[in-house]
Amino acid sequence: MRVYIPATLAMLEKLVVDGSVSAVNGTAFAVTPTLRESYAQGDDDELAEVALREAALASLRLLAAEPDIRKSDLPPRRVVLVAEVDGASPRPDLDDAVVRLSGPIGMDHVIAAYIDTSAAESAVVAAVEAIDAADLGDEDAEFIVGDAQDHDLAWYAPQELPFLLELL
Repeated sequence: MRVYIPATLAMLEKLVVDGSVSAVNGTAFAVTPTLRESYAQGDDDELAEVALREAALASLRLLAAEPDIRKSDLPPRRVVLVAEVDGASPRPDLDDAVVRLSGPIGMDHVIAAYIDTSAAESAVVAAVEAIDAADLGDEDAEFIVGDAQDHDLAWYAPQELPFLLELL
């Protein structure tokens, strides 16, 4: 199953150095049967985009859980790892696209990474500061988070990731 794993640049560094990374709480996103049922129309590519966007939103939450991201050595960017895995279990009780992974993801299972460009950094910082309020229904905060979500993520092949991290 193809899964979309929310991550941070720190998690990406761990993947490159250690050769594997664990999804926070084993949570990832995928095109699940429940996700398919919730859309009257949409092909696999469109539904994969939904799972990717959900993972990118979860990446914002991961960034919000880090200490002060403004003081980090790494820029504030959303990261979504795409991997082919066995043993992902759908979790429709959490959300239509949520799956639980059975263990760490090895670099050999990663097929791509989606990462914000530098142009998104200010929007990501603002969204990180607003994400909790947005989750509680604050409309202004929802717009701020939406601004970050409007930035397209750049695609990288697994073999490009070490070089990307060096350039940051």
